[in-house]
Amino acid sequence: MLRITTETDRFESTLRLEGRLAGPWVDELARTWGELHAVRDAGSIRVDLDGVTYVSPSGKSLLRLIHREGAHLVAGSCMARGIVEEIES
Repeated sequence: MLRITTETDRFESTLRLEGRLAGPWVDELARTWGELHAVRDAGSIRVDLDGVTYVSPSGKSLLRLIHREGAHLVAGSCMARGIVEEIES
């Protein structure tokens, strides 16, 4: 299960992810990303991964795409930092 919370103000949007980014939740994040990216510049979007407990290979592929399109991946926890380092390398 994955919870996706979207927080938006005038200048920035944050997608906060909590749980497992795997299976049908990868498609749900892709849908949510697409809807948000359609109305906001990717550079103004942050993806907060601190609450993520697992990321499948397809989830990592989606996060790579989101990162390449210009969103900022945010990581404070050890696990999230490891995921971001892998994606950004």
